[in-house]
Amino acid sequence: MSASHTPPKHPRRGEHGHGDHEHDHAHGHSHAGHAHGHSHGHAHGLSRAGESRRLWLVLGIALAAVVAEGLGGFFSGSLALLSDAGHLLADTGAIGLALFALRVGNRPADARHTYGYYRLEILAALLNGAALIAIAFFIALEAFQRLGNPQPVQVSLVVAMSLIGIVLNGAGMWLTHAGEHGSMNLRGTFLHLAGDLINSVGVLISAAIIHFTGWQQADPIISFAIAGTIVWSAVRLCREAVDVLLEGFPQHLAFDDVTAALAKMHGVRAVHDLHVWTITSGMVAMSCHLVVECDGPGCRSHDEILTEARNVLRDRFRIEHTTIQFESAEYRHEELVH
Repeated sequence: MSASHTPPKHPRRGEHGHGDHEHDHAHGHSHAGHAHGHSHGHAHGLSRAGESRRLWLVLGIALAAVVAEGLGGFFSGSLALLSDAGHLLADTGAIGLALFALRVGNRPADARHTYGYYRLEILAALLNGAALIAIAFFIALEAFQRLGNPQPVQVSLVVAMSLIGIVLNGAGMWLTHAGEHGSMNLRGTFLHLAGDLINSVGVLISAAIIHFTGWQQADPIISFAIAGTIVWSAVRLCREAVDVLLEGFPQHLAFDDVTAALAKMHGVRAVHDLHVWTITSGMVAMSCHLVVECDGPGCRSHDEILTEARNVLRDRFRIEHTTIQFESAEYRHEELVH
């Protein structure tokens, strides 16, 4: 029996120009009473070139904020301001890792790495989260020591630097806000900058408390709160990255919904061995077996079923990379018996 195969084509870097892009290919072949259908694709709300440009701009903004808050914290004696600068410093390292991952991730797939190097983005996000947890630990330790031995704080300098931090973090958040279609690195950077902005507001509040009451312990207490926000964002980022590495079912999808959508297609008798996982941000993959039946003149071809399945998965669930195997009812029965 003859078989046909169209090998996957990988787009060259820069081939898609600017903005959104998508590539798909499909092939099918039949033998021994069953068939396979595959479709591959990848779509992002923002092109990787656009994401890279935004991250470079945010990196410059974050470095400026680190210098301003770091010097301000050192000369003012404010641990809260130094803590915020430390969080921002971790963010600059994370952005650098993200840019490196984007650059290497653009390398085409090869025989050894058939999915390419997209997972480097996930590893960068995991390293980022681990670094944030370490920074939070040292901030909390220093804050605990200062509670018993409070240090004088130069309030005017703290106010000026915290206001600068609020402005710079706000600008960075505006650049990295890409909504639900953004990559993990963009969303992670946005969350970190949002945390930094909240931290800068907290620093401003501590300066006001010290100015009006003279209570120096406000500075280490706000530092504890900053450490808490760092841990919260780090744990969330690490959990998402680990879930991707463990190939967990994407949280924005429901297993039963995907199964039901495929099962109700005309000509499909059953769905089994369904697996859905995330390759990298915005690239969800799926594989499954469809038991098909054909009786009567209205019998649908495998190509027709494959086309409908690919459209359903893409339009309803934004799954662009699919692998579908067709089986007859007789083949499925034999498989279950043996």
